Order: sequence, then structure tokens, then C-alpha cells
Amino acid sequence: MSARVRLAWLACCVLWGSTWLFIKLGLRDLPPLRFAALRMTLAALLLLPFAMRAGLLRSGRTAALRVGAIGLIQIGVPYALLFAAQQWVASGLSAVLFATFPVWLLLLARVLLPAQPLSPAKLLAAALGIAGIVVLQLPALRSAGAGDRAALGGSLIVAAAVLVALANVLVRRGLEAVPPAVLTFGQVFAGAALLIVLAWTLEGGRSASWTPRAAVAVVYLAICGTAVPYLLLFWLLPRIPVAAIGAIPLVDTTLAVFLGSVVLGERLGWHLLAGGALVLIAAAIANGVGAARLETQPSAP
Repeated sequence: MSARVRLAWLACCVLWGSTWLFIKLGLRDLPPLRFAALRMTLAALLLLPFAMRAGLLRSGRTAALRVGAIGLIQIGVPYALLFAAQQWVASGLSAVLFATFPVWLLLLARVLLPAQPLSPAKLLAAALGIAGIVVLQLPALRSAGAGDRAALGGSLIVAAAVLVALANVLVRRGLEAVPPAVLTFGQVFAGAALLIVLAWTLEGGRSASWTPRAAVAVVYLAICGTAVPYLLLFWLLPRIPVAAIGAIPLVDTTLAVFLGSVVLGERLGWHLLAGGALVLIAAAIANGVGAARLETQPSAP
């Protein structure tokens, strides 16, 4: 593996791992849905030239509609859930809960893709992932009350991971021929459109503080958290093993927990360490037994 390939792989890990920190920072000034809509709108504009060069205008109407529909499941609804949830959930915990994505991918693939049977290793990954979620959510569930939204936030993040996994399975049912740049742009564009509608409808009375911190968060997430890492990923796909692609979520999740602790002062309690270990082991097993067949490309906020 050349130094340039290693650098691109490391950049994907660092950029995606840092997104959770910048979401948390931006939420101090911006309403969640408006924040997510701005991020995805700017990211779509950045990805448009690459999609045009890859043949966006040559995509058929049927394929375009399917890509847009999947974009609502992959980007629109999940990012609305993620940004809303992070108002109440620490960035590191959010990243670990979302890291259950490969586990849900295996289970959904078993239901929707006939050639994906459940093996003992897949069942073990599912059991460890669910056990990790229970451990991670224990403190929030114990303290859950009328004014405590931590448990709700954790549930929304897991729901977002399930939806992203579902979208990844659906992409493999008839859209394999769509160029990656076109596929990504179409999903981001459709997701941004839904987020704009949701923000307009649900956050009309909420004000936003346009501080330098808010501007940096939006621009960083659009460029460094969406456009750049996906373009790097497309370049990496034919150059590195599938196992290396599958390892990206494991590394970026660990980095997200580290940044949340060091920068934001988030506490590393036993539940985060123990539950996080279970989830990352489950994700590693899921990537090991499923990535070669599913050719999963990581999805991270």
C-alpha cells in the first residue's frame, strides 16, 4: 500500500471521526434541522461538479427517482434524527451507538437479499451489538424521567443507524450500475431537500445564532465531513481491500470518543467503555463476515 493510499485512508478516518465533535459545537448556536439542512445543501453543491463529470445528466428517470428515494432513507430522515438526538446525547456516545450500523446491515441483508444467510458469526455480531446498546443506554434508562431526553436521543441514533443500513441494502437492489459520485450526489441532494422542508415546517419559530463557531461547523461538516471523505473513498475503493474499508468506522468511532473526551470534556464512564467495546467488536465481526459480499461503503455523519 503506497504512502498516498495510506494518507487517504487515514484522512477518511480522521475527517469522519471529527464530524461528531463539530455537530455538537454547531448545535450550541443552530437549530438541529436547519443545521443539518445547511450542511447537506452545501455538500450537494460541492459534489455537483463531480456528479456531472460522472454522468449525472445521462441517468435515466427511473434510476434518478430510486436514488432520490433512497436518499430520503439514507440522508434525510437519519440526519434529522442524528442532529436532533445530539442535543441530548454526548458526541462520543452518539458515535458508538451509530457504529452499530454494520450489525443492522447484516440483519437487513438477510431479510432483503436472499443470498445473505445468517451464519453463527453474524448471529454473534448481532448479539454483541444489541448487548452493547443495552449497556450504553443503561445510565439514560435508569435516570429517565419527564425531563430527561438522553434515552430518547440514544434511541433516535440507533434508529438512524438502522435506516442507513436499510438504504445500503436497497442500493444493492438495482442501482449497482449507477456511478458512485452520481449516487452520492443524488442521495445528498434528496436528503437536503427533505431537511429543508422539515426545518421550514418544524423550526419556523426557532432563532439561530450565526456565530463564527456556527459558520465553521457548517462549512467543516459540508466539506471535510461529507464531500472530501466520500471523494477520497471513491478513489480508495479499487486500491485497498474491502477489510480496510470496513475498518474505517471502527477507527473513526474511537477517534470520536477521544475528541469528545479531550475537547468537550465528556466523561468516559464504565458504560461507554464496556458498551463501546461490545459494539466495536460486533462491528468488526460484522465487517469481517459480511463486507466481502456486501461491499459496504461506510456511512458516517
